[in-house]
Amino acid sequence: MLSHEQARKKVIEQVEKRKGPRAIASASVWDALGLVLAQEVKTDREYPPFDRSTRDGYAVRSNEAVSGAQLKCAGEIKAGDTVRESLAAGTCWQIMTGAGVPAGADAVVMIEHTIRESDLVRFERAAVPRQNLVPRGSEAAAGQTILKPGTRLGYAELALAAQVGAVQLQCAQRPRVAIVSTGDEVVLIDETPGPFQIRNSNSVSLAAQVRIAGGEPVVLGNAADRIEDVGEKIERGLKEDALVLSGGVSMGKYDLVESVLTAMGAEFFFDAVAIRPGRPAVFGMCQGKPVFGLPGNPVSTMVTFELFVAAAIDLLSGAEARALPLVEARLSEETKEKSGLTHFLPARVEWPERGPEVKALKWQGSGDIAALAKANCFLVVPADREKIAAGESVSVLLRKDVV
Repeated sequence: MLSHEQARKKVIEQVEKRKGPRAIASASVWDALGLVLAQEVKTDREYPPFDRSTRDGYAVRSNEAVSGAQLKCAGEIKAGDTVRESLAAGTCWQIMTGAGVPAGADAVVMIEHTIRESDLVRFERAAVPRQNLVPRGSEAAAGQTILKPGTRLGYAELALAAQVGAVQLQCAQRPRVAIVSTGDEVVLIDETPGPFQIRNSNSVSLAAQVRIAGGEPVVLGNAADRIEDVGEKIERGLKEDALVLSGGVSMGKYDLVESVLTAMGAEFFFDAVAIRPGRPAVFGMCQGKPVFGLPGNPVSTMVTFELFVAAAIDLLSGAEARALPLVEARLSEETKEKSGLTHFLPARVEWPERGPEVKALKWQGSGDIAALAKANCFLVVPADREKIAAGESVSVLLRKDVV
């Protein structure tokens, strides 16, 4: 049985060597959030294109703006003004944040450090060369590559593309991820379940996790506990870029997923991971497609998706697999768990002044969605620890959708 680190590494290795080139499509910067770039983006000019003031104040020659000196204010420059006149000796210009610094000036003195009477400005602090200005071309040269293929486009990357006029971007299309739940006990979310049935919440959470990871969910519904129905759903799911099944992967009589996949020629790389919840997680390749069999209990499904499936979606998107969103925090209350498995406990992390602090929440096991809805992270208890004392530093796996 692999550790979760070993299992995750196995997923990345296998998907990496089997992934093919992604289909490419043009996307507007308005619509490209979360997509993976498939082109280089270059600057159309130097950035900044002029010496830019970073403060409201006065543009000066630094050797003239010494403490106690007075200079005559020769004019005003606001952001967007065309600056043609050079700064004459013995003068200064009032300047606004974002405005172009006139030739001859090598510093901007913040307005808070001056006293103005009529057109005379007295400086209370000595100026330093290049203070409060960004020199022309210091951020990027003209024609410089600023975004590379394989970059996932977040808000900063999209703003950078917009700044250089790259309003249409060639991007890899989102990988399509088929989602199948299993089990006779599962009914549609808009149906009234029987006394011993449950609504299909896993398909909803998995579709959300696929979107967060950068994929396009293809929800195929629920397969009954019959070989024919499971096989039909799997065959349909294998038409997409990846297949995720929930349920049917334990040791019960009606856990059919692995046997059906085996009959279809699947090669498995693990069928159990040393974690709780989520121990019976399965990963394999079938007909060239990555297939994940996740445990059916909802919290198990959510944990194993984050640990394993999200990395595969990154790779299928044309990007590198992102690291798990782990942070260190101080444990606020003692935690005890059985050793031998790495535990992922629903928890809340807070950020008081003294640093991040985490507390495990009370929960009733891997079917307790209500507990996880109150959590913003998972407290990670290593397999070799039975007890962690309050005040110790622990690892925390963040929920990317709420933190």
